[in-house]
Amino acid sequence: MSSELETGDNSDVYSVGMSKLRVAVVGAGAAGLCAARHILARPALYDPPVVYELTENVGGTWCYEERVGCYGNGHPIPSSMYKNLRTNLPKEVMMFPDFPFDEQLPSFLPHQEVQRYLERYSQSHQVTPHIQFSTVVDEVKPITLETEGAGPKTVWEVKSSDKEGSQKMERFDSVFVCSGHYSDPCLPDIPGMEHFKGTVMHSHSYRVPEPYSGQSVVVLGAGASGLDISMELAGANAQVILSHGKPPFTFPLPPGLRQAPPLTRVNEDGTFSFMDGSGTRAQVLLLCTGYNYTFPYLRGPALGLEVRRELVSPLYRFLLPPAFPSLFIIGVCKLILPFPHFHCQVQFALRVLEGAAPLPSGPQMEEEVREHMEAQRSLGVPSKHLLQLQKEQWGYCQDLARDGGFAPIPAVTRSLYEEVWRCRNVHPQDYRKANYRLVSDTQWVLKD
Repeated sequence: MSSELETGDNSDVYSVGMSKLRVAVVGAGAAGLCAARHILARPALYDPPVVYELTENVGGTWCYEERVGCYGNGHPIPSSMYKNLRTNLPKEVMMFPDFPFDEQLPSFLPHQEVQRYLERYSQSHQVTPHIQFSTVVDEVKPITLETEGAGPKTVWEVKSSDKEGSQKMERFDSVFVCSGHYSDPCLPDIPGMEHFKGTVMHSHSYRVPEPYSGQSVVVLGAGASGLDISMELAGANAQVILSHGKPPFTFPLPPGLRQAPPLTRVNEDGTFSFMDGSGTRAQVLLLCTGYNYTFPYLRGPALGLEVRRELVSPLYRFLLPPAFPSLFIIGVCKLILPFPHFHCQVQFALRVLEGAAPLPSGPQMEEEVREHMEAQRSLGVPSKHLLQLQKEQWGYCQDLARDGGFAPIPAVTRSLYEEVWRCRNVHPQDYRKANYRLVSDTQWVLKD
C-alpha cells in the first residue's frame, strides 16, 4: 500500500511518491485485461494488480456459455454471446492498437477467435497469474485515512468471496471497474404483457435459432443484435417480425423477415398491436432491448454517483466520479470501438494516478459534466442516449491521448470503421464477406 498517495487541497489530483501504487481491477474481460496489462508495464510505479473475475475464464462477454440463467451458486451467467455470432467490425480496427490479431484470419471473426485473442493477450502480457478466478466482488468502498503531515487520503476496501464462500478484504490505492454493462437485461414495460401466453425472452438468453424453426417470432429492437438475430431466425425458417422505432430499413431483408413499427401493447386475446394500428399473433417475443447499468458492489450515493438503468452520472470524461478521482469506470460508453476505447481510457487513468494528467477540482469537474449533459439535452438527446458517443468517440479518444501524453488511435482506424459502418447499412447480409488490410496509419485496402 502506498503511503505517499496524496490528495491536493483543491485539485484532487494524485501524485506518486516513493512507494508503489496498488490497484484492483474488477473484471477480466477486454477492459480489465487492458487495465492489468498497462499496470504491469509500469513496474516502477505499480505493484502487480489484483484482478477479480466472477467466472473461470478471461474474456468477459466474449466467453461463450451455452447455459443461460444462473450458475449453481445462484450468480447470473454474465455472457450474452450467441453461438453463431460473428463480429460486426473487422479485426483490423477491433484490435488493441498495440496487439494485432493473427493476420491470416479473415476480417470478420466468429466469437471463438475473439476469445482466443483475449486469452493470448492475457498470456502474452503475463496478466493471467494475477487473476483471481471464480471470485465475486461483494463491495468496493472508499475509506479515508489520516496520514502524518499529509492530511487525509482515500484508499479503497474491496471485499470479495471465492467459490467456497471464503471472504476476504484488501485495500488499494485505486480501483478500475471493468465489469461491463451487457449482462443485466433491460426489460421494457409493455402494457398488457400478462395476456401473452407464449415464450418471452431477452436476447441475453438467446443462443441458437433451431428451437424457433417454424414458429412465429416478434423481435423487439433493431440494434446490432436485434437485426442480426432476426436474420438468423429467418434463415432457420422462423416467421419473424422485427418491431422497431427506426426509419424502415430500405435494404433487402431475407425471406421470412418483415418490419413493423414499435410494439404498443398486448391485447386481451394475446395478440400484439403496433403503433400504426396493425397487429399480429406470435408464439415468441424476443426482447433485443439492451441492458441496464448495474454495479452491485458500488454504493452510488456514497460516491456522489447516480446509477440508473440507462445512465451513470456524473462521470468526468466518461471515466471517473468527480468526488473520487481514483475510481475509474472503464468502458461505460456505448456505440464505440471498444478495445481501442479501453486502451485510451486505461492509459489516461494511469496518467491521472501518476500525476501526469492533472484534473480540475471536484466541483469544476461536476460543473463540466453538467454543462455537457445540458448541452446534449438541448439538442434533443434523451437521457438513455447520453452515454452514446458514435462520431464523438474519435475526438474523445484523441483528447485523452493528448492530455495523457500517449499515441492516439491511428487515423486509418476511423477511416475503415466508417467504411464498414456504411457497408453494413447497405448490405447487412453481405458486408462480412469483405477482407481488409492495413497499409499504414492512414491507409487501408480491400483484399482480393
